[in-house]
Amino acid sequence: MFGRRSLLSILPAAVVAAPAGARAQSAQLILGTAAPGGTFVLYAQALIDTLRAVDALLEIKGRPSKGSGENVRLLEAGDVDLALVSGEVAHEVIAGFNRPAGKLKVVTVMYSTPGMFVVLADSRYRSILELKGRPVVWNLKGSGFAVQAHYVMAGIGLDMDKDFEPIYTEELADGPAMVLDGRAAALWGGGLRWPGFVTVANSPRGARFVAPNAEESQRIRARYPFMAELTVPARTYVGQYDPIDTVGTWSFVLARADLDDSIGRRLAMDLAKAERNGLLTKHLAQSTARNTLSAIPRRDVLQPGVAKYYRELGLI
Repeated sequence: MFGRRSLLSILPAAVVAAPAGARAQSAQLILGTAAPGGTFVLYAQALIDTLRAVDALLEIKGRPSKGSGENVRLLEAGDVDLALVSGEVAHEVIAGFNRPAGKLKVVTVMYSTPGMFVVLADSRYRSILELKGRPVVWNLKGSGFAVQAHYVMAGIGLDMDKDFEPIYTEELADGPAMVLDGRAAALWGGGLRWPGFVTVANSPRGARFVAPNAEESQRIRARYPFMAELTVPARTYVGQYDPIDTVGTWSFVLARADLDDSIGRRLAMDLAKAERNGLLTKHLAQSTARNTLSAIPRRDVLQPGVAKYYRELGLI
């Protein structure tokens, strides 16, 4: 489904205006976000601000959480209307791992998340195997990063809890400090300009990034085809002069099962309007209709109102 792609490659989306005479109604939604210190929080605020700019009658309030795993539980319980969910966790939801398949639906893609380790630039670690037996920060237990790490490590025959000294933090901001002060050899994370990676890269000792090599990436994708080949462009982080090829997934905004289809259509239309008006900030730049259709495994995972709007655009 995926080929090698740069995180800076953004596909345009077609847009159309709302039907003549249509009048939006006031609506309030709750969005499950994440703990401070990660990109989810930045994305959530950008999404809320942008949708407010194009749809003043749509009020979205963020609800902090422990990340993707908790967000799924909140959606299933009906405690939030929308939530940010990492690609690996979204895959489990869509595939029906330990839950009924197809209950939660996709509103939009967020962004692609290439997974990798960061170590200090002057450390001896240059491969994943060299980190075996060393203390490694996987971030919050049950978070999207931890779930992603599980798939990547399992794909190359490693157990993240047995083959490493696992460290699970209470806050995303804890991980970089552990690498900088020597309590951890490496920190797992992902994405473009992830704050944890930025902190280590901007430190006086600098950063080196450790990702699966070509053979390891092939093994991971053979075992887990939903994972994509992704590339972090050169100079994304201070001191990173070459592109980094790795694996990862696209994260999504998911909706609770019974979200009104008119709200789903409205959200899709508002995002299209924001793109047309040049309002998609750097955090939202990949949240387009075409990227969403490229990232989902099949079209029936779309929220029905979103799918209706995409049909109106002629995209499906």
